[in-house]
Amino acid sequence: MRNGMPLLDIDRHVVEPLSMWPEYLPAAYRDVAPDARPLAPPGESLDERLARLGPQALLPTPPILTVQGRPLIRGMSERAYVEANLHVEERRHQLIAGGSAAGQLADMDATGVDLAMLLPTHAGFLVYDDEIDAGRSRAYADAYNRWLADLCQEAPQRLLGAVLLSRHDPTQMVSDLEAGLKRGLCAAVIRPNPVQGRTLGAPELDPFYAACVAHDIPLLLHEGTHTRVETVGATRFASHFAQHVCSHPLEMMMAFLSLLEAGVFERHPRLRVAFLEAGCGFLPYWLWRIDHAVEVAQVNELGGHVRQRPSGYFRRQCWIALEPTEPLLPQNIDHIGTARVVFGTDFPHIDHDAGILADLFADRTGLRREVLQAVVWDNPLRLLGPRSASLAEPWTRMPPLKGRAVEGLTVA
Repeated sequence: MRNGMPLLDIDRHVVEPLSMWPEYLPAAYRDVAPDARPLAPPGESLDERLARLGPQALLPTPPILTVQGRPLIRGMSERAYVEANLHVEERRHQLIAGGSAAGQLADMDATGVDLAMLLPTHAGFLVYDDEIDAGRSRAYADAYNRWLADLCQEAPQRLLGAVLLSRHDPTQMVSDLEAGLKRGLCAAVIRPNPVQGRTLGAPELDPFYAACVAHDIPLLLHEGTHTRVETVGATRFASHFAQHVCSHPLEMMMAFLSLLEAGVFERHPRLRVAFLEAGCGFLPYWLWRIDHAVEVAQVNELGGHVRQRPSGYFRRQCWIALEPTEPLLPQNIDHIGTARVVFGTDFPHIDHDAGILADLFADRTGLRREVLQAVVWDNPLRLLGPRSASLAEPWTRMPPLKGRAVEGLTVA
């Protein structure tokens, strides 16, 4: 427990060891398992390197992950890799811990995380690649899901896993989801980007959404910069800085719009969707803008796809993850709805500070204790659905904290 309250980290990552891919991939795909290769050109002199990279030339050059020599991450310069490697060295022990159940649990115990939803790192780049065929994309996803299920089984009451879905062949998504659920995984995770030309609103994905409802599991949306699919900012900016700034919030904004405009929320009112690692500050404006566009539309293009205010769909069936250092956080949470905000550490990725939990519980956030209780426990449990009752059971025997009721919700 952290600060006297249980905590469910809804966005925590594994770091898949390279050794797991040859073990879990089918024999036919082992030649496309990722490996690590030198980044710097072979035989380059120091003078040539200084001319190319400037002062960064004197920093150590990390190896990069490749598949048959092609970098796993698209469009990231060597300069950005070199600078990022400094942060990697600072967090090396955490990155190693992300590859095993024992490492995850040790860090969770040290930081006060009780339950965690584990999401992919490298697998998300392997699976979401418009340049490979559906068979290979699905093979990567299946190998990852089997490995993750084995990891979670080492501590099933604390480590939760989400089924990573390939979207290359929508006709296979339901069977792939059900295979992962049979292994003990309890959510679905996909990227918000268009894949093979299909947005989240593509009609081919409708059976998948229906399956999420039928199995009563949440759908988690998680973006990742430099993926080999269509991504906001990738065609306009060359720097990692600019692409990273764009991709997470803007892809989530369009993901909600895609689901809304296509009528997914209207057809599947029990579908639960979470928008992760993009902050929540953009959401009040985005919902206002979409509501306003519907109200003043001169032509009703949406037909029966949108029968209520768009913001109403969000408050009925969506959740969004906050960032602890966002400005105006208390006001934004009040506007969005206290019951609709969750929190994830993004452990062990280097674009989030290792002290993110300390930031969340710091007085400067201005969040009342009952709001924190909702964000780190009550709300993610509601997002998870029926399995949350058994997961929460060890904490139901504790004396109740003051102010546990939030917007009509009460957790024992």
